[in-house]
Formats: sequence, structure tokens, C-alpha cells
Amino acid sequence: MSATATETSRVVDQERAEAFAERLVGVLNDGALAVMISVGHRTGLFDQMADGLARDSHALADRAGLNERYVREWLAAMLAGGVVEHAGGGAFRLPPEHARWLTRAVSPDNIAVTCQFIPMLGQVEDAVIECFRNGGGVPYEQHPRFHAVMEEDSAQTVVAALEDAILPLVPGLTRRLDEGIDVLDLGCGRGRALLLMAQSHPASRFTGIDLSADAVAHATERASAAGLSNLRFIAADLSGFDNDAEPEAYDLVTAFDAVHDQAHPLALLRGVRRSLRPGGVFLMQDVAASSEIHENADHPLGALLYAVSTMHCMTVSLAQGGEGLGTMWGIQRAQALLQEAGFPSVSVERLEHDMFNAYFVARP
Repeated sequence: MSATATETSRVVDQERAEAFAERLVGVLNDGALAVMISVGHRTGLFDQMADGLARDSHALADRAGLNERYVREWLAAMLAGGVVEHAGGGAFRLPPEHARWLTRAVSPDNIAVTCQFIPMLGQVEDAVIECFRNGGGVPYEQHPRFHAVMEEDSAQTVVAALEDAILPLVPGLTRRLDEGIDVLDLGCGRGRALLLMAQSHPASRFTGIDLSADAVAHATERASAAGLSNLRFIAADLSGFDNDAEPEAYDLVTAFDAVHDQAHPLALLRGVRRSLRPGGVFLMQDVAASSEIHENADHPLGALLYAVSTMHCMTVSLAQGGEGLGTMWGIQRAQALLQEAGFPSVSVERLEHDMFNAYFVARP
């Protein structure tokens, strides 16, 4: 390469460089703000401000039962981030338009719940960096609060719409649940979806399986407290589910945002096929994305979902010696694996309330 060509290749578009620097400054501010929004959610501060009344840090701290000095600094971060408004003196208020997306009582779509992923993923950064260098993965038990955060997240996307929108994707399913069928939920976590179904359809029998013994213990305690005798939870590794699944034991199998985490997703799906009775159906929720990376460049949550994949979904699979399929495995690959597992009939549905997930209805 000539000297002239080398010099040309090093020419920097200064305007483009400065624009990217400004974007990075925005990333720093927004990343820090996400952490502080998570704090506001977990401490209940947003909920205490949901009425829109102006309060100073002392009044808000008393109302929330928190330390005033920390509340004061948090309010400063919220003001700098444009989340709260200065109401004069030392008082601040949360506008109702902002409370719509940040509070438990007001918001059916609480984005503060999702902000919890940012500090949660940061807790495993050191361990994931070691995996970058040496391979392997970070197991579930090293991800603090994962199931607690996922429970809140799924409460908004799955549980809130389960009876009215998700189950009706399968014609006649609600009627069959009322009459009494056997249902299995794989990767059930803390079991919120199954708890709702067991309460709503007492004639049916429900089983949830998850790798996390802590999550299963939590779900079992809730089922017992609710007096549900038609619901049980099992802690088990699903890596060999293609061989371990009880043949023709269930009429409905569900998996909500769980298949891509598995060590061996195809084995899981083959086990689902094995476990279904004639006329049974598999209902799966997973991220609505493309299997081609470049087609996700404009995905509205692409960076977040690939980060979640790197720091959790992919690495927990690799920790089990699995394939590390990743969060963004995509609709095309999901359809291909379902068909390979023995589901020739697969429909992909979208729901108005859930712009980030696809729902797969698969029949043998």
C-alpha cells in the first residue's frame, strides 16, 4: 500500500467522530440513570411519588422509611436525568406522564422493572470476562436476583395477558383447561404463570420444572400458601429431556422465555414432543428477533437483549456444557428447531401488548 493510500485510510470524519463522542456521553448518563431508576423501583421511591405531590427529601424519606441523605442524592440524580421536576425550594415531584412508566400502582408497563437488568448484569461482569479469556460459562447460581427480576418482568408480559390474550392463541384451550387437562411448564422460574392457571382452572393439573432449586422452593411455598393441590414444582436439569420426558403425559406444554437458556434446546424440544399426548399442543414465548445478526441492527432493544444474552442467557447455557444459543436466536431458527424436533405445524403469533416477543403454537 502506498503512503498516500495509507494516509487516506486514516482520515477521520471529525463531525462523525464528535457525534459518536456525544453519543457515548449519553450512554454514560443513561447507563447511570438506569441504575438509579432501578434503585428507585426497588426502594419504592417512585411508588411514594406516584401521587404527583411535591415533597422534599426529608418528607419523601419519612414516607418511604428510608435514610434522608441517600434519598436526597437520589433525587438529585433523578432531576439531572429529567425524571423528576424541581417544585421550588427543596421539593420535587414526579410528573404523571413519567409515573405512567415508573410506578407499580399506575403502570401496567413499568420500565423501571426492566432497568433492574443493568445493575444485575454488572454483578457478573468479572466472571463473564474470565469466560471471554478462558471459555466456559457463569452458572445460574452466580446470577443474584435473576429470578426475582424475571418474575416482575414476566408478570407484565405473560401473567397479565395470560388468560385474555396468550392462552386464546390456541383455539378451545381455555375450555379444555376448564374441563381438566395436564399441563407442564418448562423453565417455570418462580411459577407465577402456573399459579395463575392453577387458580383459574382448578379442574386441570399443573407441573412446573426449573433448574433453580431456589426458584422452585419459592414457587412451592407460594402454591402451598394458596392451598393449590393441583400444582407441583420440580427442580431438575432439562439437558436430557429428550430421553427423560414422560411419554404422552401432558395435553399442554408451555415455555415462556426459557428455551434459549437451555443447554441443549433441541433436546428440550424433542422432549416436549415426546411428552405430548395426541392432540396436544406446545405454546412457546420467546424474543421476536431475526436469526441474522445484521437484521437486528435496528431492533429497538437490540443492544440490551444482546447484553442480556452475553451476560446471562448464553453464558448459563455454556456453564452446563451447552450450546449457548443466546437470547437472540431468532424466529427463523426457532421455527427450524421446532420442526426438527417433530412439530411440522408451527404458527408464529404476535400480541399487541407485547412488542418484543413472539408466540409459537406448535403441534405434532
